[in-house]
Amino acid sequence: MTKLILRWVLLAFSVYAASLVSQALNLGFRVDAQDASGVMKLLVGVLVLSLLNATLGRILKLLTLPLSCITLGLFSLVVNAIVLWVAASLNLGFKITDTGIKAFLAAFVASLLISFINGVLGVFLPDDKDD
Repeated sequence: MTKLILRWVLLAFSVYAASLVSQALNLGFRVDAQDASGVMKLLVGVLVLSLLNATLGRILKLLTLPLSCITLGLFSLVVNAIVLWVAASLNLGFKITDTGIKAFLAAFVASLLISFINGVLGVFLPDDKDD
C-alpha cells in the first residue's frame, strides 16, 4: 500500500514538473498547486488520470492496435496524449488552456514529459518481484 501511495505522489510530481517545462515552452498545460487545496485537487486529478489510463487508455490502445503495429508503437504516444487531454478537460488540478491543434500539442508534449519524468524517478521506486 505504501508503494502505491508513493507512486501516486511521484506521478503528481511528474505532472507538476511537466507543467513547469510546458510553461517554459509556452504550451498551455497548467497545474494549479499554489496552496494545499490545489495540491489535493492535483492528487485527485492524478488519480482520475490513472483510472482513465487504466480503462480508456487500454481500450483505445486495443482499438488502435493495427495502427500501432504499422507505426511500430508510436501511435500509443497519441493515445496517451488523448487520455491526458480528456483528464485535463475535467479541470481537476491540471488543465490545458489552448484550443485545437495547440491543445493537442500541449497534451502530447506534456504526456511525453510525464512519462519521461515518471520513468526516471521510478527507478528509485522499483517494483516488488515475487519469486
